[in-house]
Amino acid sequence: MIRKPIEDDFLRSHIQSLPEDGRDVFLLNDGSIRAVVLQGTGVVNQMRANHNLGILETLVLGHGYLAGGLLASTVKGDDRVQLSIECGGPIKGVYIEAWAIGAVRGYLKEVPIPIDKPLESFDLSPFFGPGFLTVTKLLEGKKSPFTGQVMLQHGSIAKDLAEYFLISEQTPSVVSLSIQFDREGRVVGAGGLFLQNLPGSDDAQLEELEMTCANMPSLGKFLSEGKSGADFVEEVFAASDPRHLEHLPYGFSCPCDRKRFADYLRSLPQDERTAILAEGPFPLELHCFNCGSVYPFGKDELDTLLQ
Repeated sequence: MIRKPIEDDFLRSHIQSLPEDGRDVFLLNDGSIRAVVLQGTGVVNQMRANHNLGILETLVLGHGYLAGGLLASTVKGDDRVQLSIECGGPIKGVYIEAWAIGAVRGYLKEVPIPIDKPLESFDLSPFFGPGFLTVTKLLEGKKSPFTGQVMLQHGSIAKDLAEYFLISEQTPSVVSLSIQFDREGRVVGAGGLFLQNLPGSDDAQLEELEMTCANMPSLGKFLSEGKSGADFVEEVFAASDPRHLEHLPYGFSCPCDRKRFADYLRSLPQDERTAILAEGPFPLELHCFNCGSVYPFGKDELDTLLQ
């Protein structure tokens, strides 16, 4: 993966001043509720730079990356999770893949997202329209993946993901995804929160915390002020006696590299290789749609690879 530079000097300095991206896991209410809080301002900004996104696209895909990081906390080892949204609105679709270790990548199916008038709010429901949200868990040692799907009910990745957990996994959950933009459209804070009932716990406790979430301050704004996700949980849910379990990594990462694309070129049928050598273009640029990396291959290199 090639990390494109974040050109804005203020933004680079701001990101460096913040706590490192990561995930913190807590137990609330005497161990009856599991909470995961994620801080991902750096990830969302690197995602934006790599995919060259505007504000609307950053908001949509950023929510996807944050959701992927939270979903990764539900698996372990070498397991990974895929979040896919197919919809009839201008967004068309979102594809996210995340590993238990906290690595996340993904892309929008439509860039730029077509709009017919300036954004008046960050309500994304008109841009999703009807569609489906699918979660696939690829678990180590299992021959077949676990897949669950729900219809989009809210046009909000957070709310529809909570709907998925309730319907497909029978686990009452609360999901919150938050991205804070400044007046210049820069992402200055980004994070996510994931609450789940543990087996045997009372649904009423989660309902009370859901009311707390409805009135809590913006997580993105909180993180933009230099505080951590763990600070947020300890402040907002102080009455629930939060107990910190572990800190987990979270980062934008893709296993693509130049060698993989070179191997792909070598594997092409002979007629396609001949056509590339005869017609170009030179350099030939191969794009990784998962992370936005671009790998150029010049004519001399192609002569060696494709002969």
